[in-house]
Amino acid sequence: MSVSGLSTPRPLGSISGFLQVASLLGLVLLLLKAAQLYLRRQWLLKAFQEFPCPPSHWLYGHSRELQEDQDLPELLKRVEKFPCACPHWLWGSKVLFTVYDPDYMKVILGRSDPKPLGTYRFLAPWIGYGLLLLNGQTWFQHRRMLTPAFHYDILKPYVGLMADSVRVMLDKWEKLISQDSHLEIFGHVSLMTLDTIMKCAFSHQGSVQTDRNSQSYMQAVEDLKNLFFFRIRNIFYHNDTIYRLTSDGRWNHRASQLAHQHTERVINLRKAHLQKEGELEKVRKKRHLDFLDILLFSKMENGSSLSDEDLRAEVDTFMFEGHDTTASGISWILYALAMHPEHQQRCREEIQGLLGDGASISWMGFGFRDHLDQMPYTTMCIKEALRLYPPVPGVGRELTKPITFPDGRSLPKGIMIALSFYALHHNPEVWPNPEVFDPSRFAPGSTQHSHAFLPFSGGSRNCIGKQFAMKELKVAVALTLLRFELSPDPSRVPVPIPRIVLMSKSGIHLHLRKLL
Repeated sequence: MSVSGLSTPRPLGSISGFLQVASLLGLVLLLLKAAQLYLRRQWLLKAFQEFPCPPSHWLYGHSRELQEDQDLPELLKRVEKFPCACPHWLWGSKVLFTVYDPDYMKVILGRSDPKPLGTYRFLAPWIGYGLLLLNGQTWFQHRRMLTPAFHYDILKPYVGLMADSVRVMLDKWEKLISQDSHLEIFGHVSLMTLDTIMKCAFSHQGSVQTDRNSQSYMQAVEDLKNLFFFRIRNIFYHNDTIYRLTSDGRWNHRASQLAHQHTERVINLRKAHLQKEGELEKVRKKRHLDFLDILLFSKMENGSSLSDEDLRAEVDTFMFEGHDTTASGISWILYALAMHPEHQQRCREEIQGLLGDGASISWMGFGFRDHLDQMPYTTMCIKEALRLYPPVPGVGRELTKPITFPDGRSLPKGIMIALSFYALHHNPEVWPNPEVFDPSRFAPGSTQHSHAFLPFSGGSRNCIGKQFAMKELKVAVALTLLRFELSPDPSRVPVPIPRIVLMSKSGIHLHLRKLL
């Protein structure tokens, strides 16, 4: 008994010793990590010594300065105080170098620095690694493969499809305003642009605007944009394991699955159509293929270079980018015209001068396509609205080598860059009286810095669909102004917020009056 009694504490003692060693190792690792973060912060402080910014907390950075959805107003305060660019400390050793000067933009966009996957990777469960997230040679190969989908000749017949989608939306608006002249337009415009991209790029038959599956996709996209924004701002959510365990992480997973179901349905429908007798050869003979057919044919002819995962990633990417950015652009343009009735009326008169009242016009005809290039004042107003409300407020880069700016200041490699198009477009050093809606800035013969106006980004990674988008903006604005007079709802003023695209916190509400 005595021997047994004496021997029992030994396992407890060994466990206690193990815990002490583990605690010591944990403390050492914690101290090493703290030292690493401290040294990283000191390196960053030295790197940014030529670029002043507001005082920041060593741990919280500038995050405490930002009230809910006040990112853009706070950014514009910095634009006025700190020329060209300004470091924005997120926390500890995490900092974004925010740029809003055209010379700085030109230097950065003229290089081949990649997207910073530290944050962009949060989009990967949703849109995969398509054109938006890819870097390097793979991005170049995909870009070259998809560029023919936006050839000038292939865009011509799309104008009629765009007009059809806009007309369906306007017909809905007529019925809705018979009950109440007030309308929140962003949701309707988003369904219309999704309808357009489905018909033009994915050969979809039927109307998306009355399809419940499409509305569930739209809600999933809305959720995913918000979840992405909040994940970026929460340091704990940056860890994938922790994020998956949270309610937001589970919500993100469910919303991504809903989005994938929509795009997979589109891909499978097109595959089934191409398998019908004679369809494959008929499509092969087309001079220009649409977006999805290019992907499917590339997959069939050289499957090793385009996997199923790659194909779906490009479809997921363009399904989102191809409708959401244009929805943002159209909605904010209509709001800007509602706020400035004199410019709205001048645009309407220009359009009526070209097209009459539209009642006897065949919108599918060549006349309307040709007239899109003959609306100078309307185009000026569209561009000025895109300046005030750029659909994509900013993009990111990560410096892979040192950079020196035209004013002589420089940064080492490894710095995260935020190219803020919103701040650039509101920079008083670039655009005098930047908050004033003044279409004459874009009058024929006017001159600007080559990188002062970047609604579709710039450089080699500019928006591949910018010509498609501009045509859709013009079609939507022209047909809307021919049918309705727009005015703002003073009780519901939109508040711009960045959610990958430029959204409004409270929606975009307008009063519509049917024109006789």
